[in-house]
Amino acid sequence: MTKPDEEQTHHPRYRVGYAFEPKKVNTFIIPSFINLANLNGIDLVQIEPTKPLLDQAPFHCIIHKIYGQDWKQQLTDFKSKYPNTVIVDPPEKIQPLHNRVTMLESVTRIRITQQPEIKIRIPNQKVIEKDETLEEIGLKYPVIAKPLLANGGASSHEMWVVLNSKGFERVKDQTPLLVQEYVNHNEVVFKIYVVGEHVECVKRRSLADIHVTAEEDGGDGGGEWNGVSILPFSQISNSATVEHESEKVDEAVMPAPELVREIGNELRRELGLRLFNFDVIRVSGEENSYAVIDINYFPGFAKLPHFEQIFTDFILGICKNATID
Repeated sequence: MTKPDEEQTHHPRYRVGYAFEPKKVNTFIIPSFINLANLNGIDLVQIEPTKPLLDQAPFHCIIHKIYGQDWKQQLTDFKSKYPNTVIVDPPEKIQPLHNRVTMLESVTRIRITQQPEIKIRIPNQKVIEKDETLEEIGLKYPVIAKPLLANGGASSHEMWVVLNSKGFERVKDQTPLLVQEYVNHNEVVFKIYVVGEHVECVKRRSLADIHVTAEEDGGDGGGEWNGVSILPFSQISNSATVEHESEKVDEAVMPAPELVREIGNELRRELGLRLFNFDVIRVSGEENSYAVIDINYFPGFAKLPHFEQIFTDFILGICKNATID
């Protein structure tokens, strides 16, 4: 329980443990956040994942982005002894985001009621196994090929735009792959961040639209782009000038705030998660048609303006009803 002297002064302090990889500690647990949290009665305490978590107790709340069976078991054991400690977020709720099929299943279940004319979907996508072709799974070029697993490993970030069967030959040995239709979206992606009940949208440059002409058609429904059959994401995203990037992003109309909030709240409910972001694109030529293409757990929130205040408010909201047993 909260200490007696804290109750008398009406200024409780909250002990919040965090467990991240070193890189995330350096970018997220920064002095401006530490200081603001401290001023609001929050003591941010680094957890050492290689040491017994129970030996590092107590905590009002634990926020984490550490994977592995050992860490999952540590959280389970900790929760058994300290049931009132809030774990943000439960590993079993995070797990579906590690597979690019289960990741987007929640999107198919959400319902938009405030703007019924808006359509929210996911791109047509299929898992392709070794020796299968796009024709056999019912997709057409161009497509995006992604590793099936999105578990944070180096290979999980290797993605390609595949323009024809010749290009597909270069990646098919890396199956299983998730193959996703390429949806033109005027080179802009809307990144929507969810921190508890706080939902915020920013717009960023994305991949260029791809149009295959009849002259470029390679006979398999695909074609080439600037003379190539396959492109890594990085190569396409670096193909435009800074001026062109700025113009496209500046001209893009943001989704209505009420739509952003409703999608964010619906996904939070479906996923059972408090900290995530998702990428949304507006289909080129279809003002009311959007596609959710990716969901990430605990992304780079430090990129958000005033993230320190957003997270301080979030932690206070969680901890005010938490106790240390």
